[in-house]
Amino acid sequence: MAWVLLVVAGLLEVGWSVGMKYTDGFTRPLPSVLTGAGIVASMLLLSQAARTLPIGTAYGVWVGIGAAGAAVFGMAVLGEPATAARIFFVCLLLVAVVGLKATSGH
Repeated sequence: MAWVLLVVAGLLEVGWSVGMKYTDGFTRPLPSVLTGAGIVASMLLLSQAARTLPIGTAYGVWVGIGAAGAAVFGMAVLGEPATAARIFFVCLLLVAVVGLKATSGH
């Protein structure tokens, strides 16, 4: 169950990190509230997962999902450059996430 919570926390991290783009420096109320709620929910789920999983693994996977997801979202939806180098490094992030999961002992 901890892994499910961690993956959901990572996906929420993608949501709130992308959401910050739409807050205009937290001056727009609705995007700001949704982004804030995403931050809180993501942190709560990360903290629950970290009760069972090693913190280094939990935090690394959480950050990896968030960073890779935000980068992919940016390339796929926001028109950010999808160069071979960026795609390669996003793949490296995903390999690191899988590696942390595989070596966590859980």
